[in-house]
Amino acid sequence: QLQLVESGGGLVQPGGSLRLSCAASGFTFDNYAIGWFRQAPGKEREGVSCLSSNGVNTYYAVSVEGRFTMSTDNAKNTVYLQMNSLKPEDTAVYYCAVSRGLALLLPIGYEYWGQGTQVTVSS
Repeated sequence: QLQLVESGGGLVQPGGSLRLSCAASGFTFDNYAIGWFRQAPGKEREGVSCLSSNGVNTYYAVSVEGRFTMSTDNAKNTVYLQMNSLKPEDTAVYYCAVSRGLALLLPIGYEYWGQGTQVTVSS
C-alpha cells in the first residue's frame, strides 16, 4: 500500500525553525515529482515547494523562497522541508504529495497525499 506520512510539525515562535519529514512506504520517490503544500484555515491549499521527478529542479513559492529548503534522502526514502525564519503567516497544515507528472506548485496532478502535519507559528 502506497503511503506518505508527514511529521515534524509543532508550535514555534516567530523567527524559529522546523524540519518537516515525509516518509514514503510501499514505493520509492524515483520517477515521482514531489511537492510540499500547505493549507491555512479558510484558505485554499497552496504550493510551497516542489522537486522534479529527475531530482534536478526545485521550485519554491515566492513567499518562502530563501527561508525554506526541500531535500531528499533516498536511503531513508524521505523528503524534508527545512523551514527557517518562520512567520505567523506560515501557520498551516503541511502536506507532501507525489505525482508521476510535472512538478507543479499547484495541487494538480498529485496522486498520493499524506495526512498532513500542523505547523503553528506564534509567540
